[in-house]
Amino acid sequence: MAQTKKYDFRVTEKGGKWSAAIVRKVTARRTAVSKKQGGFATEAEAISWGETELKAFLESLTERNKRKAEGRLEREAAAARAAEKAEQKAAERAAKRQAEQADDDQEEEFDFSDFGDE
Repeated sequence: MAQTKKYDFRVTEKGGKWSAAIVRKVTARRTAVSKKQGGFATEAEAISWGETELKAFLESLTERNKRKAEGRLEREAAAARAAEKAEQKAAERAAKRQAEQADDDQEEEFDFSDFGDE
């Protein structure tokens, strides 16, 4: 399997004007435009814009991914704490239920011999 870049830029000419676009490879055959700008007088200007914007775009994407990863870690830790707390509470309820059953088993039976036959 060949390794290709997920993001790249593409420069095109239409009617004497140049345009540049940052493209994302969605699948092996399909791409999507993430950002574009047109109206450049020369191809060099379009390439320059594409290179600088691609670099800035990838940096902002990296920062965004880091922020989302931190949030995900915090949510996972909170979920783990909640699950642990629920498990502890369930264990306490089970222990209490067992203790109550043990108390019920140890209770003396009622003695009916005190009531005489009349």
